[in-house]
Amino acid sequence: MKVSIIVPYEGYYNYLQDCLESIQDQKNVELETLLVGNQETDDFKKLVEMYKDTISLQVINCPIEEGVAKKRNLGLDKATGDYIYFLDSDDYIMPNTLSSLLEKALKEDLDLTVGKRWVTWFKKQVFETMGPEKNEELNLKDKDDDRNHKFLEKDYTDIENPNEQRRIDLLIRAKKGIRNITVLNILIKRNVIEEHHLRFNEDFIYYSDLPFVEGLVMYGNKIAFDEETLYAKRKHNDPINTPALSQIKDETKFDEFINVYKYAISLVDKESRIRYYLDSKMIKYYSNYFAKKIRRSKNDFWRDERFNQMALLMKDVRDDLLKNMSRYQQKLVKLSRNHDLSGTQKVIAKHLAKSKLKKMLKNKNEVNKYLYRHRYLEEPIEENWVMFETFMGKSYADSPKYIYEYLAKNYPGKYKFIWVLNDPKEKLPYEGIIVKRFTKKYAYYLAKSKYFVFNIRQPLWFRKREGQVFLETWHGTPLKRLAFDQEEVTAASPTYKAQFYRQKQEWDYLIAANKFSSDIFKSCFMYTNGTMLEIGYPRNDLLYAPNKDEIALELKKKLHIPLDKKTILYAPTWRDDEYYGKGKYKFKLKLDLEMMKKELGNEYVILLRTHHYIADSLDVTGVEDFAINLSKYDDITEIYLISDICITDYSSVFFDFANLKRPMLFYTYDIDKYRDVLRGFYIDMEKELPGPLVYSTKEVIEQIKNIDEMTQKYAQRYEEFYQRFCSIDDGQASKRACEAVFK
Repeated sequence: MKVSIIVPYEGYYNYLQDCLESIQDQKNVELETLLVGNQETDDFKKLVEMYKDTISLQVINCPIEEGVAKKRNLGLDKATGDYIYFLDSDDYIMPNTLSSLLEKALKEDLDLTVGKRWVTWFKKQVFETMGPEKNEELNLKDKDDDRNHKFLEKDYTDIENPNEQRRIDLLIRAKKGIRNITVLNILIKRNVIEEHHLRFNEDFIYYSDLPFVEGLVMYGNKIAFDEETLYAKRKHNDPINTPALSQIKDETKFDEFINVYKYAISLVDKESRIRYYLDSKMIKYYSNYFAKKIRRSKNDFWRDERFNQMALLMKDVRDDLLKNMSRYQQKLVKLSRNHDLSGTQKVIAKHLAKSKLKKMLKNKNEVNKYLYRHRYLEEPIEENWVMFETFMGKSYADSPKYIYEYLAKNYPGKYKFIWVLNDPKEKLPYEGIIVKRFTKKYAYYLAKSKYFVFNIRQPLWFRKREGQVFLETWHGTPLKRLAFDQEEVTAASPTYKAQFYRQKQEWDYLIAANKFSSDIFKSCFMYTNGTMLEIGYPRNDLLYAPNKDEIALELKKKLHIPLDKKTILYAPTWRDDEYYGKGKYKFKLKLDLEMMKKELGNEYVILLRTHHYIADSLDVTGVEDFAINLSKYDDITEIYLISDICITDYSSVFFDFANLKRPMLFYTYDIDKYRDVLRGFYIDMEKELPGPLVYSTKEVIEQIKNIDEMTQKYAQRYEEFYQRFCSIDDGQASKRACEAVFK
C-alpha cells in the first residue's frame, strides 16, 4: 500500500529541509512525496536532489504565491497512492508516524486514521534534542488538539450512526474553534476523496481546511485515533519576516473566516449534527473573541459593518444550542439578533469587568497595570524624573548604575532618580528613590518619568508616551546569537521575536560598546528607528579609573579575600535548554573544586559568579576556604577588578574583562551543543578568542599552572581582540551617554 504525501511549499527553505528529512525518517512505508511549488534557487535544487530518490520526491511546478488550497489540489490530481497524507512544508513528523497510521488503517479497515498533533516553535533537531517534555514545560503542547483523547473512551453504543459521531468528534468537535479544524495528521483512504470529488475551495486562502474536513466527515466511514503518532505543527518564531499562514496580519482574514463558515453550513442541513457543532463554535467565537473587539478595538468597523455581519449569523444559529450556552452567551446572541449594539456593549463591558476583577484578586500586578493604563497615563510627565532598572530589579549594577552616578555627581539637585530594586535592604548612594518592580509605585513612575535607563527590555505592558525618552544600555557585547539572528528561540518566550519587535521601537537610544556590537544590534534587533550610541560601555568606566588598584584592595578587604593569594574568577552563563521555568535556569557546576583546591589552593582562591538567570545555588561545602561564591554580589565590574584570571564559557563577560588585559581561558565542555543546537555564535570561538578553549578541570588546572606561557602564546590574538572590542572604552562612556541623551 502506497502513501502519497502532499507538501504545499510556501518558500521557506530552512523549514522545508526539516519537513523532507522527517519524511525520510519514515520506515516500512511505500511513499511518494509531491512537493507543490518551486523556487529557482541553488539551495532548493540541492534539497530536491538530496531527497529525490529516498522519498520518491516529485516537484509539481506552482508559483510560491499561489494559495495552499490550489497547491493541495494539484497534489491530489497527481497522487497515485492508496492513501493521502497532507504535510505542510514548515512542519515535520516524528519517525514511525506514517507506518503506525497505515498499520492501524489496514488492520481496522479505516477510511480515516487520525494522529496526535502538537504545536512547537522548535526546528526538528532542537525538538528531538530537548524532547516532548520540554514542550510540556514551556507550555507549547497543543492542548486543543489533544482534546481528541477525551473521546477515546466514549461509549457510542447508544448513539444513532456512531461512525458519523466519531468522525464529528475527532475532526470537528475536538478542535477548539473553527480555525483549528485541519486536515493535518490524518491518513485518508484515497478512494474517499476521489469517489466524492473532494477538493479544496481555492477561493479561500487562510481557512480552506474546514470545507474539506467537512467532506471527510460526510463521506468517510470508519475512523480511529492513533496515539502512537506525532505531527509537529511548527509555529514561526519570527512572524515579522517569515510569518506562517496563521500569523499573517491581513484585514481580509475576517471576511474569509465568515465566508468559510457560511459556505460550510451551506453544505449540510440545518438540523444536522455537523451544523450543530459549527454553530456552537461560531457562538463561542462571537462571545470569546469578537466581543472583545467590540469593546477594545480602536477601529469602528468592529462595531459597524462587522457587528452587522455577526448579528446576521447569530440570527441563523440553531436555537437548540442556546440552552447549553452560558447566560452571558445567551444574552449576546439575543441582543445581536435585535441589532442592539448599545446593549451588547454594556453586557460585554460588565462581563470583561468581572473577568478583570477576578484577575486582580488573583494577581496584584493586574491592579497596578490597570492603574497604569487608566489613571497614571492621564497625569503629566515629570520632566526631571529619571527611572533606572537593571536585570529586572535584581541589582544595583551595570551601565545604568554608572550613568546614575555620573548624573548625580555632575548635576546635583537637577534630577529626581528612581531605582527599581527588589531588595528593600538595598542602599543607594546619593538621593535615589527605591521602588520594587511590578508594584503600584513602579507603575506610577513608569507612567510619569521623563527618562528611562534600562539594561533589559521594558515590561510588555509599558507604552512609551510622547515626550518620554528611553535609553537602552543593553547588557553585553553579543557572542550568542540574539533575537532576529536566532533561528530558534529555545530559552525565552516563543513570542520573543514578536515582543522584541514592538519593544525595540520604544528605544530612543541604544548603547553599543564597539562597532561590532552596533552592527549586530542593527541586525538582530532590526534597530533602525532610534539612535545608536557607539560610545563604549558605561559599566566599564570603573576598569579605567585612575585609582582602580586602591578600589580593588578595599574590595578584597570588604569581601574577606586573602590578600596574599591571587584570584580566579569563574563566570559561566546559563544553558537555554536547562531550566525550571521562565527566567529560572538550572546549572550544575562542572568544575571539580576539590581537585582545583588540591592543585592550586596554595596560590589561588576561586571566585564563583553565575548569571542572574541561574536559580541554583552553588554548593561549596568542604572548599569554603578556596571557593568564594559571589553570585549574589551586585556589580560584576567590581569583581573584575579583583580577579587576576577569568574563566568563562559563552558569557559576554570576557568582552568586558578584556579591558584589563588579564589572562582568560574558556571552559567550553559543551560547545558543540551550544553552538550547533541551542544558539550559534557571532564569532569563531576557536579562532578569535584571546585564550584557550578547555574541556575538563584537568585542562583548566594545567593552563593556570602555566599561565605565563599561555599569556605569551595568545598575546597577539589578545591585542587584536582588544582593538576590535575594547578600543572605545576609556573611562568616559557614562559622560558620553549623558551628553547624548540628557543634552
